[in-house]
Amino acid sequence: MGPDQAIPSQGTFRSFSVYEMPFDSYDRERKGLFTRKMYRTIAPWTTENPIFMHLTSTNPETVYRAIDQCAETGYEMIILSFGSGLNAEDISDANIAKYKAFVDYARNKGIEMGCYSLLASRWISDEVDVINPKTGKRGGMTFGSSPCLCSDWGYEYFHKIKTFFEKTGMRCFEHDGSYPGDFCASTVHPHHKGLKDSQWNQFHKVTELYHWMCENGIYLNVPDFYFLNGSTKVGIGYREANWSLPRDRQLIHTRQLNYDCTFERIPSSLWSFVPLVEYQGGGAAATLEPLSEHLYEYKTLMFQNYGAGVQACYRGPRLYDTPETKKAVVEIISWYKKYRNILNSDIIHLRKPDARDWDGIMHVAPAGKEKGLAMFYNPTDKEMTRDIQLPLYYTGLTKTACIREQEGTPATYTLNRDYTVNLTVKIPAKGYTWYVIE
Repeated sequence: MGPDQAIPSQGTFRSFSVYEMPFDSYDRERKGLFTRKMYRTIAPWTTENPIFMHLTSTNPETVYRAIDQCAETGYEMIILSFGSGLNAEDISDANIAKYKAFVDYARNKGIEMGCYSLLASRWISDEVDVINPKTGKRGGMTFGSSPCLCSDWGYEYFHKIKTFFEKTGMRCFEHDGSYPGDFCASTVHPHHKGLKDSQWNQFHKVTELYHWMCENGIYLNVPDFYFLNGSTKVGIGYREANWSLPRDRQLIHTRQLNYDCTFERIPSSLWSFVPLVEYQGGGAAATLEPLSEHLYEYKTLMFQNYGAGVQACYRGPRLYDTPETKKAVVEIISWYKKYRNILNSDIIHLRKPDARDWDGIMHVAPAGKEKGLAMFYNPTDKEMTRDIQLPLYYTGLTKTACIREQEGTPATYTLNRDYTVNLTVKIPAKGYTWYVIE
């Protein structure tokens, strides 16, 4: 349907663009490598991957403490999360001054700040919301009801968001719901004529904001496919209810997500989730606070996510609560930054997590110093030793490989005719290890 656009005399009309990627085989991994290369090429902003936390409060004491903790541990960004109390539609002088003070303090410590705003799924009013063409009323759309972006309310919303970012200096926008493609049958909204032009006009209104943000260096988390219009991250593919599972289930669930959802997406274009505080449900069994009492799960979740090159929303009021917890965070972040290039490179999928035997992934970067970095996990309660055929074809190595466990002494391996090496790996009970290939 649509676009139903009027083209003035001497005017132009630009349609949407389509990119096509031919594949040279049916191999899932190889097709994924093709697809990931394509997105790095046509949407290079998706390779940006700042280290961020999701802060659940806008109380000044909590915010300043979180900024200090981020600076001390190596984090790079704070996103004021849903439920934190921030309202980016409030562009009063007092509200702008409050958040600009946070931004200025954070930037002075090398930390950027951003915020969350909900757009789709909101019920505004009969006059503002999209009109269902089947009923002539609001409701029954993608998320029940959503405001029409081409109503006066919609245009004012975008003006307020842009003004908030211009005046506060924030550098990250998490836009929840975004625009899901709803048609609107209203004939009285001033910025579309009726049903046929409603989708085209609304899409162009939301992408107008995203283009402006991308041009101005504002990082964009959008849980919908807006990569080619400036967004940098999308949700990895989780169901929100699964973050209410007990902590031990979340460990394996996180690795399953990191494995399954990185065949066609580059890790930096995805976000995952870590509920430092309760999220929807699950109570104390599902949350990591107090962090010092669940340090094993906290550290393992960090290692799994950073080790996959996937940034998660560490959602809570703080990053650490004791010196021991702080030490663990610093250790993981320092390790991630040391190996950042290879950890943000393509993933070769070794064995899917099933909680019964080892699982693992391997990053490859044939042009890098480290040609590969393999990670192995043991979900069982007993130490295990496994002989693993490590596929090195995509590392670019052809004859020999220098491989070391963690920061140990490297050993030289001769590649087999199929570009594999035979690696004996010992993995601690309920633990992990990693190997560097050069």
